[in-house]
Amino acid sequence: MRTLSLNARIVLIASSSIIISVALILFIAYDRLLRDFEQVLTERQALQTSAAASRVNEQLTIRLNALGAFASVLTDGNNLLPLPQLEMLLGRQPALERLFGGGLLIFDDQSVALAENRFIPNRLGTSYADRPHFKRAVQSRSPIVSRPIIGRTTGLPLLSFLAPIESDDGDLLGLAGGTINLAEAGILPEEIKTDNGTILKVLDTGNFIQVDALKKDQPAPFLPDPGEDPLIDAALSGTPFGVVTDFSGQRWVYSSQHLERLGWLFLSAAPYEQAIQPARASFRGFLWISLITTLPLLLMTYVVARAATRQLGGMSQKIKRMTTDSSSTQRLTTKGPAETRNLAKAFNSLMEEREALDILKNQFVSNVSHELRTPLTSINGALKLLQSGSAGELPPKASAMVELALRNGQQLQSLITDLLDFEKAVAGKLSVQMLDIDLIDAIEAACIGNQPMARHYSVKIVAKSDNSLSVFADPARLRQVLDNFISNAIKYSPKGGVVTVEAHSSIPGFVRITVSDQGDGVPEHFLPELFQRFAQAEAGSNRGKAGTGLGLAICRELAHLMSGEVGYDYSNGAHFWLELPEANHRGEEHL
Repeated sequence: MRTLSLNARIVLIASSSIIISVALILFIAYDRLLRDFEQVLTERQALQTSAAASRVNEQLTIRLNALGAFASVLTDGNNLLPLPQLEMLLGRQPALERLFGGGLLIFDDQSVALAENRFIPNRLGTSYADRPHFKRAVQSRSPIVSRPIIGRTTGLPLLSFLAPIESDDGDLLGLAGGTINLAEAGILPEEIKTDNGTILKVLDTGNFIQVDALKKDQPAPFLPDPGEDPLIDAALSGTPFGVVTDFSGQRWVYSSQHLERLGWLFLSAAPYEQAIQPARASFRGFLWISLITTLPLLLMTYVVARAATRQLGGMSQKIKRMTTDSSSTQRLTTKGPAETRNLAKAFNSLMEEREALDILKNQFVSNVSHELRTPLTSINGALKLLQSGSAGELPPKASAMVELALRNGQQLQSLITDLLDFEKAVAGKLSVQMLDIDLIDAIEAACIGNQPMARHYSVKIVAKSDNSLSVFADPARLRQVLDNFISNAIKYSPKGGVVTVEAHSSIPGFVRITVSDQGDGVPEHFLPELFQRFAQAEAGSNRGKAGTGLGLAICRELAHLMSGEVGYDYSNGAHFWLELPEANHRGEEHL
């Protein structure tokens, strides 16, 4: 956030608010959609269980009504028909035989079996008065069906149907009965057992068997033990609907319904994916609508924020240019909101103060430079005479001291010259005398002139240039730029390093002279100020080199005066370059 502009911050905050709001709405919408589709799926399962229970109940009613109708023809109005006649009637009931695959029976008023249509050993003459459903039929005097009874020999569940046989006066004369072997003649409708991945289970809660899994000639399958089937456990827990996760990790939406007359629990379950898929499909549509709506909002946010900060952004760009260009005399426009006007006025006042300080500083530097130049020239002249032996041969120690004094005196004189040249450049009084220059000669002369300094720093200078290259420049100013680049390269090269000076054609009509060293280069943070006056990358550090920080600034001014340009790049060492017009392209301006 610290590096972002005000406009970017406003856009970021507003956009984040919009995105978070839309994301929250989408989250709530998706959650609501999921809940709605989950409820729809639950209701669908409830309808399926209700339909299955209704169909089973319908089958029971059909059989009870048919058995009741059969019971009504087994009496003459006062008594049961004779046994031969009852047996004849039992043999002529194909429709009832299809409904009651387990067999038809006729009982007397004491629940003793009198006749049957299918022979079962030891059944005739047996009293069933102690059976609960017989007692219920006798007491209610209405057709009834028993809850599933596990057969003693087959181990399979049977359903027993009973219908009272009554006289015209309402006296109980006997009972007509029928049985169904659920493994042979199921009463579950085939078409509702499965539906698009759903499952339908029918659980006998009295005998704890799974009715829908019954198979002929096989024992009735018992329900899983508690904890083995989460879906069945949930249905038997008494919760009529909900969501359950099985041991494989799959989620199910279930609903259950109890058929009281049989003690059966109908359980229907569908994969949770059937709720998620339509919810996701609806959510994708809602998501696209939200995105289409959000994009114009974000664009509007950017436009509004841009309009609100445009003037401030323009001012900041002007301030940046004014602060990086020390010669700039621009002023900010004092218009717009009060805050912007106050900022512009304050900055303009600072610029006026800076210009006044610059003028004072330049005057002081100029005066001091002129005052130092004359005596320093005399000192350097005297030291040169001593070094040349004009006053007689000096002892070795004295000669070394004179050489040291002369080198430092020349360096100081060079600094003063830089100060005076820069003063002229600022005042627009720095002039150049443009000539055609053989570049190989100019480079070799600069390299030879800097050899003493290179030996002092234990650095080697290597010159490379095409003999055919020539430039249109001021010889003295070209030498001044090359001396500056080469001396800097020597100072910042490691001991035993190599400084390379080479020239080659660059952009059409220009020649580039590059001075390369093997040093660490210019710190990245200092690059914007590299060619500014009084700028030193390592000022105050233990590696700081002597200088005013004016050399590169003067080089840039001289390059511009000669219609050229200077620059810097780093690749396995620092590379300072100067581009000048070729001799046959004189008068062209560097783009």
